Amino acid sequence: MPDSSTYKIIEIVGASKTSWEDAVQNAVTTAGKSLTDLRIAEVVKLDATLEGGKITNYRARINLSFKYQV
Repeated sequence: MPDSSTYKIIEIVGASKTSWEDAVQNAVTTAGKSLTDLRIAEVVKLDATLEGGKITNYRARINLSFKYQV
């Protein structure tokens, strides 16, 4: 079946000191160093760590899909 594909979905967490967008980008960039053919990054949850009432770290939990290679 040449038109069929199989994908794996994993959950990863990215972090950034500046924004949730950077946290997502950091997660995708890091995953892309060891995984090939990344397809979709779905943001599942956003949160932040706090110190003294201020945000010190933004975190993004994402589901990341990539294509299985045959």
